[in-house]
Parts: sequence; structure tokens; C-alpha cells
Amino acid sequence: MANATYQTYQNQAINTASPGELTLMLYNGCLKFIRLAKKGIEEKDFEAKNTNIQKAQRIIQELMVTLDPQYEISGQMMPLYDYIHRRLMDANVKNDAAILDEAAGLVTEFRDTWKEALKLARQEKYGEGGKA
Repeated sequence: MANATYQTYQNQAINTASPGELTLMLYNGCLKFIRLAKKGIEEKDFEAKNTNIQKAQRIIQELMVTLDPQYEISGQMMPLYDYIHRRLMDANVKNDAAILDEAAGLVTEFRDTWKEALKLARQEKYGEGGKA
């Protein structure tokens, strides 16, 4: 029952999130899957490692597809997303937790920058407090 309640909450959070909040959720999800993949390597659970790296890769692919080419920043982000995607493949093939750490570091930088941009946008929209 608790699991069903949590799932309902998660679905509601996704359905009511702004595009910016959804992007933040994608970054956080990618980091979660990288963390689980690293745990899989450490515990020699290579099926879990593979599954979670593939989930992280799908998130990076989604972030790549949703880049808007009309913005200059998109041209700068695409090669970085591509690099992260390739590093995830390398980590999967080589069972290398250090490569996962590198990818997680890059995703964390994107996430933290995105979080700051959302905060600034809220402050612009709603004033200093950043809340409605």
C-alpha cells in the first residue's frame, strides 16, 4: 500500500512539474542510476550495473534530443552530453567505477547549474523570495 501511495505521489509530481523541473528530475534520475550502477560494479552484480547504466544513457539521450538548436548553448552542451554518453558505455564495457565517477561529476555540474538557473528564473518571475 505504501508503495502505491508513493507511486501516485511520484506520478503527480511529474505530471505537475514545469519543463525546467522535469529537466532537473532527469539529471537527478541519471545520477541515481549511475550511483546504482557503481554499486552493481562494487557488488559484482553486473546485470544491475548494465541495467542502470542503460537507464542513465537513456536519460542522457533524452537530454540530447530535447536540446533546442536555436540557442547557442545547445551547441556547447551537445558534445558534453555525447561525451558523458560515451563514458557511460566505456564504464559498462570495462566495469570501471572511476569512469562512472567522472560521468557523475559532469552530470552533477549540469544539474547544479540547472538548479541555479531555475532559482534565478523564479526570483525574476516572483521577486526576491523565489516563491509564488
